[in-house]
Amino acid sequence: MAAGFSQWGNDLHTGRRSYNVVGARRRFYLASAIMVLLALVVLLTRGFNLGIEFRGGSEFTVDGVVTQNQEIAADAVASIAPNEVPRISTLGDSAIRVQTAELTEAQVGDVRVALADAYEVASTQVTSSFIGPSWGKDVSQKAITGLIVFLVLVAIVMTLYFRAWRMALAAILALFHDLIITAGVYAAIGWEVTPATVIGFLTILGYSIYDTVVVFDKVRENTDDVLDQSRTTYAEQANLAVNQTLVRSINTSIVALLPVASILFIGAFILGAGTLRDISLALFVGMGVGTYSSIFLATPLEVTLRQREAKTAAHTAKILEARSAVVVTDETGASTTTALAFTGHLQPGAHQGHQAQPRKRKSGR
Repeated sequence: MAAGFSQWGNDLHTGRRSYNVVGARRRFYLASAIMVLLALVVLLTRGFNLGIEFRGGSEFTVDGVVTQNQEIAADAVASIAPNEVPRISTLGDSAIRVQTAELTEAQVGDVRVALADAYEVASTQVTSSFIGPSWGKDVSQKAITGLIVFLVLVAIVMTLYFRAWRMALAAILALFHDLIITAGVYAAIGWEVTPATVIGFLTILGYSIYDTVVVFDKVRENTDDVLDQSRTTYAEQANLAVNQTLVRSINTSIVALLPVASILFIGAFILGAGTLRDISLALFVGMGVGTYSSIFLATPLEVTLRQREAKTAAHTAKILEARSAVVVTDETGASTTTALAFTGHLQPGAHQGHQAQPRKRKSGR
């Protein structure tokens, strides 16, 4: 099986096997648009389940509990603050976390005592803390500032490195695509948004842009002098680059997703590490979506932008027109020219410098 996969990758790199990703870009645009639209609907209707770090409130942690029955904690809080609906979660195998809205100093002390009595632990095993909403607002503003600075730097660096603003724009659009879909999935699941979640979202940006830059670097290499030859179009050379980097993108994604999946499913669900769960879900979804966008979205977007250039459009039209010309020779030896529909696929050997020649055929046969 490994040999077959290796041969498949070699065929993709040499061009013996090719997937017309760029040619089918409208399908991928539609799929991405649907996913983004669904994510936006979830974000606008359901919204984020903001953690206490962003909404503010009081938090209690009960250590050394024998049972993790959450109803006990709910009843204890209700006995002090009847109108309060607490958020209760487990921490590991022997701890309970209870989050409430802002309570008075007296209520905080009474809730601590009530929780200690309910779980039959010493009062010293119940800790409390208060987080003001201004802290969460400050974190949100810094996260947004960091995102804006990151996008500006990415646009500048990619424009200078690739000498093409279109690649920078395509990469940024792919980044927004990844962030919106990941945020939508997170909102749909309903897990609390914590500072760890924000860190996960920001980490997605770095991973996604890394994978996209790898593909774009190959696109630049393949299309460096594409307008100076008459064998292949810009879109075909860009599509070849996607195929040549496809195996690398898949392998990199699998290697990156395996440890994240372990953190998510083992660390979060089995070991009950809440902080790990927050960051690992964002990373797992974001890396998967980022792999999709770097292959099926970023390069097709760049090709769409590039083909709006007059030179690229004229070059493409010239090549397609030349390919469509077919010389037809009848039995008397007279020749006429007709046209064939262009399939849009890179002809075998075209990337190696072979030019498809007009075919001759006998009429009436």
